[in-house]
Amino acid sequence: MADVLSYKPRPGEIPTDPGVYRFRDAAGRVLYVGKAKNLRQRLSNYFAPLRTLHERTRRMVTTAASVEWTVVPTDVDSLQLEYMWIKEFDPPFNVRYKDDKSYPFMAVTLADEAPRVIVTRNRKIPGARYFGPFPKVWAVHETIDLMVKAFPIRTCSDSSYRRAMQTGRPCFPGQIGKCGGPCSMTVSIAEHRAMVDDFVAFMAGGDERFTRELTKRMLAASAAMDYEAAAKYRDKLSAIEAVLGKSALVLPSDEDADLFGIAEDELAAAVQHFVIRGGRVRGVRALTIEKEIDISSGELVEQVLQQAYGEAQDVPRRILVPTLPDDAAELEEWLRERRGKKVEIAVAQRGQRADLMRTATLNAQQALIRHKTRRTTDYVARTQALTDLQEALGMDEAPLRIECFDISHLGGTNVVASMVVFEDGLPRKDQYRSFNIAETTDDTDSMYQVLRRRLAYLDRPDESETIDPTTDEVVAEDVGEATVRRKPRFAYPPQLLLVDGGQPQVEAAARALRDAGHTEIAVCGIAKRLEEVWLPGDDFPVILPRTSEALYLLQRLRDEAHRFAITHQRKKRRNDIGSVLAEVPGLGAARIKVLLKHFGSVTALRAAEPGQIEEVQGIGPVLAQNIHTHLSTR
Repeated sequence: MADVLSYKPRPGEIPTDPGVYRFRDAAGRVLYVGKAKNLRQRLSNYFAPLRTLHERTRRMVTTAASVEWTVVPTDVDSLQLEYMWIKEFDPPFNVRYKDDKSYPFMAVTLADEAPRVIVTRNRKIPGARYFGPFPKVWAVHETIDLMVKAFPIRTCSDSSYRRAMQTGRPCFPGQIGKCGGPCSMTVSIAEHRAMVDDFVAFMAGGDERFTRELTKRMLAASAAMDYEAAAKYRDKLSAIEAVLGKSALVLPSDEDADLFGIAEDELAAAVQHFVIRGGRVRGVRALTIEKEIDISSGELVEQVLQQAYGEAQDVPRRILVPTLPDDAAELEEWLRERRGKKVEIAVAQRGQRADLMRTATLNAQQALIRHKTRRTTDYVARTQALTDLQEALGMDEAPLRIECFDISHLGGTNVVASMVVFEDGLPRKDQYRSFNIAETTDDTDSMYQVLRRRLAYLDRPDESETIDPTTDEVVAEDVGEATVRRKPRFAYPPQLLLVDGGQPQVEAAARALRDAGHTEIAVCGIAKRLEEVWLPGDDFPVILPRTSEALYLLQRLRDEAHRFAITHQRKKRRNDIGSVLAEVPGLGAARIKVLLKHFGSVTALRAAEPGQIEEVQGIGPVLAQNIHTHLSTR
């Protein structure tokens, strides 16, 4: 593969203005949408030498066939245009959002003549004001039942309302006192609208105002000996206190804010969105995110806020996030246009806000773990995954044992490989293996070498050990009634070999199987660019549904192999630098450990000057100079 992309723009062709860019494939499909304050600076990162790019970014730019850009006047405009294009084109390499479920909301139909409060999952009712989301439908109904005691607004259906308007008789909620009765003119439309406004204001966070106002009215009625009115105000206060008792005060009572707790790894992220009004948590929403290319925490936060408020009607005055995005000022301006007032994006650093952020982050971490393990703990889902995989790959039997291989390297050096094993859809970590590759030409050659080394174990005689039945211990010689027990090892043949990669890697794996004489083992590969499955000898991939249990199993195998390979590579690099430093005269293991701890990384140590190295405890000027000279020549 060429190190320079064929569609790379000419020098000076890309403008330095703010704008939005799109990568397209050969068929014209939009693969990725991004924005930049300086288009030339941002796009130059994508057109750097391919070996320097992150793996997923490299897959994106090599899949693309062209790039185009649109210049906009301001950074805020680029933010808006990026959001619109992501919604329009749904690019496969942008982060993909998935709600844990469809949440129920409380909605007040303000566009109606006599607005009503309903429970709905539809977020597109014209003119409606939404509150929530709520975790369960019953929680919404319970809140409404308590609220209509204090604010008796309409809850009946539109058909019931029209029938009552025609007959002059109140609907059933009006007859039992759960509605003020605008349909029968027990209260006027204007009076009912005033109650609706109070209902909305209370749900939006006006707790203290209503409590004080009702208390004042109750005392005034009691002083005037209007005990019937005082009792009504008392009942309303009780209803309001019951609603408030459902949620504890987590922030100051005048605080309206949205808080986002985020947990992420290289491939996915989980978001916990806490909706806080009047200092109380009014709703919680959970999102899971699939990260198709490598993005920073700040970029992830930015895209989460775009997704949350792109079509939102309720934007709070303060938004709390774990990491401040680079374009925080532009985001605040974008949100201010939606709210009509100032919006602040801040990091919760201390006090109650920091405590609540830790709670949200903990919930996000648990949600991320559940997202990754939910399907694997389900026996039915695992069985379905293996069955679907058998059918998709045309196998004679379900692949009860699958071995997945991944190649990892650092700029063409420190090449390592990993092998992970799943049996019955579950990982067998005691069977994991790692391989060091001394010499190789490319990834396909590395894959061929590793598979030949692994397949060689299938042709070796079984290893066994002799056990004394009286002591159950291993013995060197036969002792009469001793038994022979097979030692656990990874010579057990798999039904399926899975490789991380596309058609070239699959063909290399198939060649290794033929050369080893084990063509009875099936082989396939999964390419991360569009999550397609490749079989040897096929010109077109197998496309599994994105929600398929089989695809999820292959993705989990691929991700686990990638994680295990990176872990081994990092360990190898640490050992390598330790060996290099051990060659310096006068530098022992203790000082090497102190050096690496002080600088934090090998890169920082290599870039350090002798004076900086000398600052480490136990390192003199002569030794510092020797370390600097030795590292600069390696």
